[in-house]
Amino acid sequence: MIISKTGIQHKITPARIGRALWSLVRGVIIIGICFTILQPLFVKLSVSFMSEQDLLDSAVKYIPKHFTLGNYKLALKGMDYWNSLSRTFLLSAGVALLQLCSCMLTAYGFARFRFPFKKLLFGCVILMLIVPPQIIMLPLYMHFRFFDVFGLIKAFNHGNPISLLKTYWPFVIQAATCTGFKNGLFIYMLRQFFKGMPRELEEAAFMDGCNKFRTFIRIILPSSVPMMVTIFLFGFVWQWLDSFYTSMYLAQMQSKVIPVALDSLAASVYKEYNNFGGSMNFVSPGFVSMMNNTGTILAIVPLIILYIICQRYFVEGIERSGIVG
Repeated sequence: MIISKTGIQHKITPARIGRALWSLVRGVIIIGICFTILQPLFVKLSVSFMSEQDLLDSAVKYIPKHFTLGNYKLALKGMDYWNSLSRTFLLSAGVALLQLCSCMLTAYGFARFRFPFKKLLFGCVILMLIVPPQIIMLPLYMHFRFFDVFGLIKAFNHGNPISLLKTYWPFVIQAATCTGFKNGLFIYMLRQFFKGMPRELEEAAFMDGCNKFRTFIRIILPSSVPMMVTIFLFGFVWQWLDSFYTSMYLAQMQSKVIPVALDSLAASVYKEYNNFGGSMNFVSPGFVSMMNNTGTILAIVPLIILYIICQRYFVEGIERSGIVG
């Protein structure tokens, strides 16, 4: 028997012991999962404050002996961080907004209307989730390298297609046509969400004289704000961190976005350092590790701030999407 601070007596029963043990096991599991998720971030944060000699010292694990902010100064300059940040923000926000609009309309059509080949087309949406982007990399590259629309561009450009590489147009076109990065997942999530909405809301709007498009604008969209925020955040984050498409379309642009700048960060710092009288003979593995970890921290800090601001809508949208629970 246990007497609490309030003087109430509690009997020790097998049920109480079982609940206490389950709480302990659950706490250990949650702590283990959190450590597994956050440990790589802690390592990157720790390395970003280390000097190169700390990386070569086997006694140094997580706490640097020679704490320095020099890595951040080099990374900020090597990535042209503030200009890259603004360009990446505009690209990610624009692509995420276009994806949201196109996927909302497409998913609502799949959820509410009947039309020929509906199941076949939705199967193509699911196929977008399965096919790795590496398989379609070459066709996409060639498509935008020699871009044409039903021969119209050749007709008005003296028989020559145009190249959309080194521009943002490939991202815009793919986002607007629901063929961009992870758009299949967005359509699926939104379709599940719309299918869970009561049809009575739309039927009442139809009885009041609203057409289908006006019903979508006036009734469906205001009820979908949490889900819209979730899809926008997914699109924004994946575009922000995407190095596959950005490296393929924008690799040789002089004005870089963060994923491209991060890929060439060590080489950029090495070149900048030697241009100003430095004597760095080669890019050592330790230096590359420091720059990559520091650049990664700089890349994800804006996303952490964005999540903190929007996390309430994000969690609510995930709960109402129909893919969990």
